[in-house]
Amino acid sequence: MADTETLVPKFSDPFVTANGETRAEVIYGRTKTLWFNTGTLCNIECVNCYIESSPTNDRLVYLTMADVLPYLDELDEAGETGIEIGFTGGEPFMAPQMLAILQVVLERGHSVLMLTNAMQPMMRPRVQEGLLALREQFGAQLTMRVSLDHYQVSYHDEERGAGSFDLAIKGLRWLSENAFTLALAGRTVWGEDEAVSRAGYSDLIAKEALRVDPDNPTELVLFPEMRPDEDPPEITTACWGILDKDPNELMCASQRMVVKRKGAASASVVACTLLPYDEQFELGQTLGEARKSVRLNHSYCASFCVLGGGSCSA
Repeated sequence: MADTETLVPKFSDPFVTANGETRAEVIYGRTKTLWFNTGTLCNIECVNCYIESSPTNDRLVYLTMADVLPYLDELDEAGETGIEIGFTGGEPFMAPQMLAILQVVLERGHSVLMLTNAMQPMMRPRVQEGLLALREQFGAQLTMRVSLDHYQVSYHDEERGAGSFDLAIKGLRWLSENAFTLALAGRTVWGEDEAVSRAGYSDLIAKEALRVDPDNPTELVLFPEMRPDEDPPEITTACWGILDKDPNELMCASQRMVVKRKGAASASVVACTLLPYDEQFELGQTLGEARKSVRLNHSYCASFCVLGGGSCSA
């Protein structure tokens, strides 16, 4: 992992690092979480969105039921039943068929981790009505994870735009008052100590009477930062022992994400939620094709997953 004299650009060769060491790879096991990216369109544009979602970015288009069903069938055929299905975006509730897709996934016995900013798209009356029906039918099988970058208004709005904190809190109140299973996703961009962050969120959670345990890392997830200009060390095969890290804990050992690119005839599968645009992490059009090892040839592999200990699943 040591950064010595660079011989070739870092993260340029899938097999060896810039220093000529063997690059680490992660072997795929059984599916823990299958993610669906419902499209990169979003009602807001955040300062540091790793996927560059915005009201105009349609590089990844809305998924439809026809896109999703073949992957659910593949899970059934592989005996991977009752797993976690995650939905991310963009803002998933902008996708026209989102509620119908949720219904089918939950009916098949999977649990759902739904990522949302809890703002206007989720708060439309039609969506609220549909969510209430799903909660009534499936209960805790559906978890709503709301992005709340910080417990202070100023920091959250610094990332997501003026007024976004108050709108997210409005959505959170509605979810909590209606007994949805809830989680929060915060960020560590401000370098705050984790104990301080959890205490701050705890005060907010108590004030708003939200149904979230701030001490439970799956109910309050604090994500490490990812920035394109970061310069983390490359991960070699020796790093597992140096860091006492089990590669089976990384997202790419048990998670995949389905995306549909603008203009593509069909959806495809990428290695994880973090790298939807990098062609080297596109693994095929089916889950069967995507059950292959992944070489950690990207700075996000190092900064978020290995060194940051991050994972997008519950």
